[in-house]
Amino acid sequence: MVYVHGGGWVNEIVPQHWRLIARIARKTNQRVIVPIYPLLPFGTAREARDGVVDLIRAELDSDHQVRLAGDSAGGQIALSAALHLRDQGTQLPGTTLLSPALDLTWKNPQIDAVQPFDPWLGRSGGRLLAQRWRGDDEIEDPIVSPLFGDMSGLGPLTILTGTRDVLNPDANLFGTKARGAGVSVTWHEGEGQLHVYALLPTKAGEQGASILVESLRPTM
Repeated sequence: MVYVHGGGWVNEIVPQHWRLIARIARKTNQRVIVPIYPLLPFGTAREARDGVVDLIRAELDSDHQVRLAGDSAGGQIALSAALHLRDQGTQLPGTTLLSPALDLTWKNPQIDAVQPFDPWLGRSGGRLLAQRWRGDDEIEDPIVSPLFGDMSGLGPLTILTGTRDVLNPDANLFGTKARGAGVSVTWHEGEGQLHVYALLPTKAGEQGASILVESLRPTM
């Protein structure tokens, strides 16, 4: 499987990611590939997406089944990659998204209701990073904001999101849109939970991590 780490497009992978990745490998008996993709100010959404697609394509060409996962900014990259692979005629057997960034316009009015309860993320900073991350692509291009893509033909999705995360309103829109396109969606919404809560050392975090790992078990 391929796991794409988050970090707001500016931060490298952290120990919490490695612990989760090691758990996935141990519990599911899979080799986990972790792309260390180019970050701002050097990388762009298109470069990161294409790098992940190339990794997955190389594994598929070696007759390996590939599952995909990503958190936060990595969720944006992962879903963009899954959409591109779908356009190329490849449906992945499973994609798991933890607190994904889905709409980099940050226009969802429901963000205003969540913002006072999110201690980590904010619209103003998100918009600033998004304008740089988009590179030469339009902000509403699915390469940058996968929420605007056509979801039909995607493989099964698992979505984990917390209600104290400003990305939660877009996750809800995404879940509804994907189901409407006939995609199988397994939905886990952590009431009162923060951004990427499955990475946190809490009871809810442990529950979220268990759900995430189980969603990535290979099927024969």
